[in-house]
Amino acid sequence: MKISKGRRLLILGVVLVAIDQVIKILVKTGMTIGEQFSVIPDWFRILFIENEGMAFGMAFGGVAGKLLLSVFRIVLFGFLCWWITKLVRKGYGADGVPVVREDGAREVPAGVLAGLTLITAGAFGNIIDSLFYGVLFSASTPVEVASFGGHYAPFLFGKVVDMFYFPLFTWPSWVPFLGGHVFFEPVFNFADSCVTCGAIYLILFQWRFFSREEKKEKGKGEN
Repeated sequence: MKISKGRRLLILGVVLVAIDQVIKILVKTGMTIGEQFSVIPDWFRILFIENEGMAFGMAFGGVAGKLLLSVFRIVLFGFLCWWITKLVRKGYGADGVPVVREDGAREVPAGVLAGLTLITAGAFGNIIDSLFYGVLFSASTPVEVASFGGHYAPFLFGKVVDMFYFPLFTWPSWVPFLGGHVFFEPVFNFADSCVTCGAIYLILFQWRFFSREEKKEKGKGEN
């Protein structure tokens, strides 16, 4: 049986979210805050930290900022789901048969849909942390490993689990402003990687599609 494009994207999204959550749960229930170990010496480490703000450890305005960020993530996720659904249906008639649009294209490129699915899955992965981790786990500390059944924060105020750290090299001391600092200091997670890879892929390889769509919208507005 042939699987529809929409279902293939849904499967991809579910797999990515599952990978993200498995990694996070293993880290959170198996390591203390600040604990680390080397995967590739002097290059790649697993370092457990928790992020109360945005991706790559960036902070965002205390309790009010945390609430706004959680709500923003939910709204963004809903918009992305709506947009992907709209693009999947674009170019198909009511009976599901492809129809040719005025520009000769039959459907949205698969790469566009895959890139947006990566971003959406990554956003949802971090939403799960923010919404549910606070009410599902006990607090992680430098001396205690978290366990299921705790309650360290209210709904919407959970912390995002980060663990990937790539201290590729340290800038020489003579380099202005950067001397003594690690080249790439942020600690991030699989969901952050999905968002970043999806965005970079769309910018580098699918910009023509979005450029065409923007021109079409402008043309409709002028008519």
